[in-house]
Amino acid sequence: MQIILLEKVVNVGNLGEVVKVKDGYARNFLIPQRMARRATAAAVAEFEVKRAELEKAAAVKLAACQAQGEKLTGMTIQVSQKAGVDGRLFGSVTNFDIAEALTKQGFAVEKAQVRMPTGPLKTVGDHPVSVALHTDVVVEVTVAVAGEHA
Repeated sequence: MQIILLEKVVNVGNLGEVVKVKDGYARNFLIPQRMARRATAAAVAEFEVKRAELEKAAAVKLAACQAQGEKLTGMTIQVSQKAGVDGRLFGSVTNFDIAEALTKQGFAVEKAQVRMPTGPLKTVGDHPVSVALHTDVVVEVTVAVAGEHA
């Protein structure tokens, strides 16, 4: 399916590009999330009229994410979970727990923005985690997992 991207999408393209993607990806994700529109002649013409304001909105969003990223860079988040004597957690610290801890500290972060390449944290200690605030803004934070003995 041919679509026009209304914002930058990772591994697909930038704002304003007309790209071909699989039908299901466009119908079920890109179009409902308002990231894209079908590339009809009328839609292309309408996009060209709105192009400047969409680019301006994207630049404002990027600037806001960069400002938040500078505040967040190098930050350490404290999370406590029940742990055994050997330092292994009875549960695990997931991206939801980290996003919740960041939200309590005043940063609006969703769990999908927290990237954990090695999966949930299952041991006590400091762990580096990436937070993708925007497709172009990815910052590293440290999660300090403290164990509570039962």
